[in-house]
Amino acid sequence: MTTAPKPQASSFSARFAQFARNTARSTGHPYAFVAAALVIVVWAITGPIFGFSDTWQLVINTGTTIITFLMVFLIQNTQNRDAQAMQVKLDELIRAVEGAHNAMLNLEERDDTELEEARKRYAELGARARAAVQNGELDTRAIELGAEAIQEKAGEIGEQAAQLEQTAKKTKEAVQARKA
Repeated sequence: MTTAPKPQASSFSARFAQFARNTARSTGHPYAFVAAALVIVVWAITGPIFGFSDTWQLVINTGTTIITFLMVFLIQNTQNRDAQAMQVKLDELIRAVEGAHNAMLNLEERDDTELEEARKRYAELGARARAAVQNGELDTRAIELGAEAIQEKAGEIGEQAAQLEQTAKKTKEAVQARKA
């Protein structure tokens, strides 16, 4: 099995993406929280030493502002990458599952009106399916496909069964003819 060649990202983009992933992973660790809490405790303990001066307050305010400002961009980068990867995986599932609506591929790129229409459609399908389950019916795709599509599919299956039956009959006749 061969894999598609990896597109070459600019070296800055690749290094930044790696830095953002590592930073997000590190700062999300429980030890990072403990370290931040210890910084606050040390800062609070040093308050009396510095007489709770304006400079003492400015140190924590400036430090937290800078860290927060930079973390916003790192977290956004990581979330964007995660969201893109998730969309590609969902698109692949839609593409691969027989009977799935390929029109749902790349739905996140549609405008707000189209997204709202799709959301309403699927909300209605969900409500109808839940009502069907409450009435003791099966929760299947039949509700979504509609009666015409089901009848059409049943007709196709019937035709395939008739063709198989004819093939089996011809094969049986051929076998009997060879024996004779």
